[in-house]
Amino acid sequence: MLLALVVVYLLVSIGIGVAASRKVHSTRDYITAGRSLPMFMVIAMVFATWFGAETVLGISATFLDEGFRGLISDPLGAALCLVLFGLIFALPLYRMQLLTLGDFFYYRYNKPTEMILSLCIMLSYLGWVSAQVTALGLVFNVLTDGMISMTAGMIIGAAVVMTYTLVGGMWSVAVTTCVQMVVIVIGLLLVTGSATNMAGGVGHVVATASAEGKFEWLPTLDLIDMLGWMAALFTLALGSIPQQDVFQRVNTSKNERVAVWGTTIGGLSYFFFAAIPLLLAYSASMIDPEMTARLMEDDTQLVLPTFVFGYMPFWLQVVFFGALLSVIMSTASGTLLAPSVTFTENILRNFLPDMSDKQLLLYTRLTVFVFTILVIINATASSGNIHHMVENAYRITLAGVFVPLTAGLFWRRASNFGCTLSIVLGLGSWLLLEFLYPDIPFEPQFVGLGFSLLGMIGGSLARPNPYRDNHRGLAQPRG
Repeated sequence: MLLALVVVYLLVSIGIGVAASRKVHSTRDYITAGRSLPMFMVIAMVFATWFGAETVLGISATFLDEGFRGLISDPLGAALCLVLFGLIFALPLYRMQLLTLGDFFYYRYNKPTEMILSLCIMLSYLGWVSAQVTALGLVFNVLTDGMISMTAGMIIGAAVVMTYTLVGGMWSVAVTTCVQMVVIVIGLLLVTGSATNMAGGVGHVVATASAEGKFEWLPTLDLIDMLGWMAALFTLALGSIPQQDVFQRVNTSKNERVAVWGTTIGGLSYFFFAAIPLLLAYSASMIDPEMTARLMEDDTQLVLPTFVFGYMPFWLQVVFFGALLSVIMSTASGTLLAPSVTFTENILRNFLPDMSDKQLLLYTRLTVFVFTILVIINATASSGNIHHMVENAYRITLAGVFVPLTAGLFWRRASNFGCTLSIVLGLGSWLLLEFLYPDIPFEPQFVGLGFSLLGMIGGSLARPNPYRDNHRGLAQPRG
């Protein structure tokens, strides 16, 4: 019965997405939803940017293992990213009327920079979307008591998300996300409220977690520990700023006020609501410590689904798995669209410059399909730790993309040569440490960020180039 209701919910989601696709009349509609969305829809979409599988299953599992010290990247770094984007980056980028972040690199620097950095952004999404697909496989595996394997579950879940994303683009993402956010908020509050009552109340759960040191989050005074702490924070807080899914959600806003405050409020909402799955997971560990201990040795991500099956009445099981599927699909749909749009607009278009708008829309939809296949392959080949997939996804953008974006927006003297040197030194130092010195006691992408900054400053001062004033005005149509 539960599985049947879940199937009905998936079919309804597809139906909503297909219905929303009727608003798509051009590539700009497909990518930006016509830049017409109101405040509540933008808040919901920004909230959904991060509130996915890693929040419900990933960081809750990490909290049981490591406490708050394991959550510096997410939710702290992730929420900080959205707030920084809203307050600092949203307004200048929104005013440029771009389709993608790759377009910014084209107008501010040159075509080679556009293509290289767009490729970096695309690659970062493999791990991010793979985390969502892995979670979908886990849900179907648990719902069928193992009858559907993880791999088969990944394929089924990815096919559902791909269907309505492929058809309706950002319009489908926006409308389905708003519906899914209602299910998420109500569902998780009801299930968590029931679980904390079973565990003795919210106050007792928080006090017990505090007594076990779960709320300790600051680093020690050891230099290596502080570097690791900062790297974990900056990898998501800064590395996820130059991301197409964050930008495209902001870019759907109907005006500048919505772009700035919708993003900021969405980020703050994510940070505070991310505490709900933590309460739920810790309550489960208090109610059934033997089950929790057993699953933590095998796969901590199964704690919540198993607990809900064993201790919640049927109607709350329906609510929980409906909410869980909602958070996964709302995140996966936007992050599936983002790399596909980036590829067609900023890479393929450079090889086929005479593409019509109709052709660009067709190629974007084809890329959504191909990228879904790549994500399924990557998800099946990965270790399966959702939180780690998300953390690793943004190393490349922190080391190679953040500085060119920030300097290009806010430093008038940033030059093409400075950008090139920033990319080479940032990515080069990160990759060198990542592959040749895998056992170093600090995160290599943090070193890449430092070298990227040095390259931008040194290269721009050594070889300035005439300022391209159009980067603060409206971007002209590509041709």
